[in-house]
Amino acid sequence: MKRKALSMILASAMTLSMIAGCGGSGAADTAADTTAETATEPAETTEAADTTAETTEEAPAATADVASEGEHELSVYAWDKNFNIPALEAAEKAFQEVDPEFKLNIIEQSASSDVENAVTLAANSGDYSQLPDIVLFQDHYIQNYVTNYPDAWIDLEDAGIDWSNLGAEKISYSTIDGKHYGAPVDNGTSIFAYRTDILEECGYTIDDVTGITWDRWLEIGREVKEKTGKYLLSMDHNGDDLPYMMMQAEGLSQWKDGQPFFVGNEELKQILQVIITGAQDGVIYLCNDWSEYTDTSIIGDQVAGVFNGNWIIPTMEQNAEASGKWAITTIPTLSGKEGYAANGGSSLYVTANCSKPELAKSFLAYTFGGGDGAIATYDDALRNGGVIGTCISASKSDVYQEGVDFFNGQSIYADIVAMGAKVPVVEQSDYHYNARTYIQAAITNVINGADLDAELQGAEDQVKFEMGQ
Repeated sequence: MKRKALSMILASAMTLSMIAGCGGSGAADTAADTTAETATEPAETTEAADTTAETTEEAPAATADVASEGEHELSVYAWDKNFNIPALEAAEKAFQEVDPEFKLNIIEQSASSDVENAVTLAANSGDYSQLPDIVLFQDHYIQNYVTNYPDAWIDLEDAGIDWSNLGAEKISYSTIDGKHYGAPVDNGTSIFAYRTDILEECGYTIDDVTGITWDRWLEIGREVKEKTGKYLLSMDHNGDDLPYMMMQAEGLSQWKDGQPFFVGNEELKQILQVIITGAQDGVIYLCNDWSEYTDTSIIGDQVAGVFNGNWIIPTMEQNAEASGKWAITTIPTLSGKEGYAANGGSSLYVTANCSKPELAKSFLAYTFGGGDGAIATYDDALRNGGVIGTCISASKSDVYQEGVDFFNGQSIYADIVAMGAKVPVVEQSDYHYNARTYIQAAITNVINGADLDAELQGAEDQVKFEMGQ
């Protein structure tokens, strides 16, 4: 327990500057700056910035009174009024088709850390009556909280959900000791988007960047930079998710049997060398912070490619002059096979304080779990909050099949769900963000002249130290 707490403290300290990274974990305000009227960044890749639940004593922004609820009422903690909350409102409306008296009492929190704090405070006090019936929780952290506070949760094993309809990678986060605990809300599938007009200017099409090796991608990127002055990719290097996504596209992890696997991980070394070479050759723009990544590189029209969780789309759309000039495809890999990855996401979990667990399970199964109300839920969530769901069958709806003007009529929503079903499950760790921080530092140091092998050794040693080893 102390080791986990130490990890969370350090991860929080190292990533406070990254809160804006991907919405939701307290990034709703920042998202408003980067996505203007359509601030729909889901909240979920830099959530480590807010994992101070073990150390802070702040209470949630709003609390639930479960005891006063009616027979057909459930309460839920959620954050982000522009993204997660419209999705919950869509689910409430859908479930009212089978239960007209149903009411979902959505209690908005200012950040995901409010939810984490609420669970921690309730567990430490031994009084789960402080919790609502359901909480929205970040995928990368739920295993930590179920492990530390197993009595805080009710599993969904008997909810009647067809888990194969939700994508193996997505539900791997919420499957602990063989039991399913969460119903997924949003789809964190990564997209690799390219400016087709810029590719065409250099003699290429979207097919030429689909199913290629990273070496070939670097060659194309050098030509794009020389002819157009644009980078082929950018990333917020202060919260650099490139290594993780690129490794997942290989079907590989930076972890092995619960330990950091940096030293001797040849694929990781090759991936990092791609990033280092790309940065040195002007193909990859490693931005200093989230604002430079979104405002300068993407909205400022300095890149011909964007690679991140699909929640980056509203930011891309702020560059209105590029509308109709983008297309999405799969991720390059070391071997040239088409790669798939994910970056970010959250799910809904039933708490031990829920006095109507059968109602909660029925609600989640019918809506986000892929039941008869899934299409209505996901269609409305997409229309009103920009939320792309994970339910494979729901993506067959007319709304998901619609072409998107910004992407030249491509049916990107259906494509993203289809790609999400192919994302490989790789080993995860509670120390995900610790690893990210030290890998990012290693990249910077090598660009400045350090030895990559020595940097990987140092990064692995640091993570092991923070794990208490």
